[in-house]
Amino acid sequence: MAKYKQPAVSQETQDEALAMAKKVQKPGQTKEQTKLVAQGIQKGIAEYKKLAKSKQRQADKAKKKKSPIADVQPETNTSNKSNTSLLPWCLLALSWIGFVSYHFLNQ
Repeated sequence: MAKYKQPAVSQETQDEALAMAKKVQKPGQTKEQTKLVAQGIQKGIAEYKKLAKSKQRQADKAKKKKSPIADVQPETNTSNKSNTSLLPWCLLALSWIGFVSYHFLNQ
């Protein structure tokens, strides 16, 4: 069975971790000890990045769940709907009445 292999840490992260380790280096500390501190910092940075990615994924999932289609609620006010469907019929009737009256007045 294959073991899970840790992803390679970028050179930038390694340099950053080594710089931090050198900043907190105590007098008399050996290079090996400084390297161990740098490795610990690298692991901390990797863990932080992993958590940040996880939070970003969760935020993206929440954003996808909250779609604009779900926010739209059906209208409960039907009076507006009936007025809009009645208006075209009234305009049609008025236009026919106008046409018929124009036709009879010009005869």
